[in-house]
Amino acid sequence: MAKSKDPEGQTTVCRNRRATHDYAVTDTIECGLVLVGTEVKSLRDGHATIDEAYARIDGREVWLIGAEIPEYLYGNRQNHKPKRPRKLLLHRREIAKFAEKADIKGFTLVPLRLYFRDGRAKLELGVGKGKQSHDKRESLKTADARREIDRAMSASRRRK
Repeated sequence: MAKSKDPEGQTTVCRNRRATHDYAVTDTIECGLVLVGTEVKSLRDGHATIDEAYARIDGREVWLIGAEIPEYLYGNRQNHKPKRPRKLLLHRREIAKFAEKADIKGFTLVPLRLYFRDGRAKLELGVGKGKQSHDKRESLKTADARREIDRAMSASRRRK
């Protein structure tokens, strides 16, 4: 079974946690995936990795490169290749809009989350700019400060 259940009826298969650490994501979009049957079965079992994946715009098409969906355990000789490029389904105007943003130097298309919505596999794709090491440290400092504030607030509520 898939890993977690989201409240909106979406079943998340996997997340790219490194994406928010390594990239400053400015815009996101939901897109479909072109998959074969054994890939869908493997995803329904909760097996996938998008940590090292990225998306590339090739003409009028967008491709997901480097995502790993392992072979289905009970698949036969027609099983899929685990790291094959997969086509992403977007409207032409969405591709054009994202192509403009992704063509700017330093920006890239990063997969953020792979999930099922209404029985169909979807991918949340983000346009992100790579963070420098000092930006990463700054993000960690703000997250730590936010965590400390939340702890102090919950501690003060418990004392009352």
